[in-house]
Amino acid sequence: MTQSYTSHARALLVLGLPIIGSHLAQMALHVSDTILLGRYGVTELAVGVIGGTGFFVVFILGSGFAQAVMPLVAAALGRRDEVQVRRYARMGMWLSVAFGLLTYPLFWVSESWLLALGQKPEVAALGQDFLRIAGWGMTPALLVMALKGYLSALQRTQVVLWTTMGAVGVNFVIAYALIFGVWGMPELGVRGAAIASLSVQIGTFVVLAIYAGWLPELRRFHLFQRFWRPDWQAMGQVFRLGWPIGVTGLMEAGLFSGASVMMGWIGTVELASHGIAMQAAALAFMVHLGLSNAVTVRTGHAEGSGDIRGLRDGALVAIALSVTFGLTMVALFLSFPVQILSLFLDMAKPESAQIVAFGTVLLALAALFQLGDAMQVIALGLLRGIRDTRVPMWAAGFSYWVVGIPVSYVLAFPLGYGGVGLWLGLVVGLAVASAMLMWRFWHLAPRVVVR
Repeated sequence: MTQSYTSHARALLVLGLPIIGSHLAQMALHVSDTILLGRYGVTELAVGVIGGTGFFVVFILGSGFAQAVMPLVAAALGRRDEVQVRRYARMGMWLSVAFGLLTYPLFWVSESWLLALGQKPEVAALGQDFLRIAGWGMTPALLVMALKGYLSALQRTQVVLWTTMGAVGVNFVIAYALIFGVWGMPELGVRGAAIASLSVQIGTFVVLAIYAGWLPELRRFHLFQRFWRPDWQAMGQVFRLGWPIGVTGLMEAGLFSGASVMMGWIGTVELASHGIAMQAAALAFMVHLGLSNAVTVRTGHAEGSGDIRGLRDGALVAIALSVTFGLTMVALFLSFPVQILSLFLDMAKPESAQIVAFGTVLLALAALFQLGDAMQVIALGLLRGIRDTRVPMWAAGFSYWVVGIPVSYVLAFPLGYGGVGLWLGLVVGLAVASAMLMWRFWHLAPRVVVR
């Protein structure tokens, strides 16, 4: 039976809203740390921005294996193959653990590569203190990502939402106590923020693992039964689908991280403004990302069951919803920039006025790339649903690194536009990515063959 556009929208929102909520809650973890560090000191805020960016870049690369779990499990469910469901989820977790352990040495020597990236010595030294603690959270964070993909494909998104929301409150309390040294706790500054993040990541994994493994309705999948046994065939499938996802995410994160690094060359105030404006833009992006995840599940299920009409109609609905929200955020960024930026700062501090002034310009530019950013992530979600990840990886790499980063650099430094030029380069790179990836999906969608 063919679904109407209304029923597609309803199904997408029922699945997607909790995912969106969990992404917003996850982002709130980082926003709360930014707010607290912004009130603690400008140097500490800059360290939080650059250190958090470094952690996020490595996380994004490793999360490709966890993200591959979602479309693979969804397609297996569409084929009613429950054995394959647990095989994919387990091996996604195996690969996540391996990646987390192998990459920790990068965080241990982070001062050297922060200095090589042009950061000031005091920022690099404090950044290493932060990352040596936060880096231990890579493995639990990736395991959480894999379990979220597994549960989302099973349409168990409510638990993901509530667990992540609970984590926000726990993180804020621990971070506040350890950053400022209240309630009898030591004053640790950025180290306190790192300890809070690590604690929450471990706790979130434990909660989701208990739910996924022992909820009566999910026990038939036997997720943790003989978990220690390797499944090389399933691991190979997860790896082949996942590594291009991770590299694509790395290249996109690299676009923004490269802008952060170059903004650090311009000045500490500019870097702080950039970090806050980017947090605001990222909060809006979480909605598009949640819709992208939901459409990956629904597209994978439709492909697995052979419903090509449903696949195409669902794609149109997802695009329409994302565009509608994107236009709403454009209006907010242009209408209330000072109010948005002030949420992150202690306005009594003298440098806050400078941060708000520069951040207002950056938020106007963030409004420009809202729709481009939305369309590229929706297109990636659609392509992952039909298990097409390698060509999108190359398209994204071209858009972000051959177009976006060079345009940012040229506008910012040789042409002298500074931070404004950096962000204009982001706009151009995202626009090219959205056009190429959307063309790729609609070129492939009518030709999908059920495998």
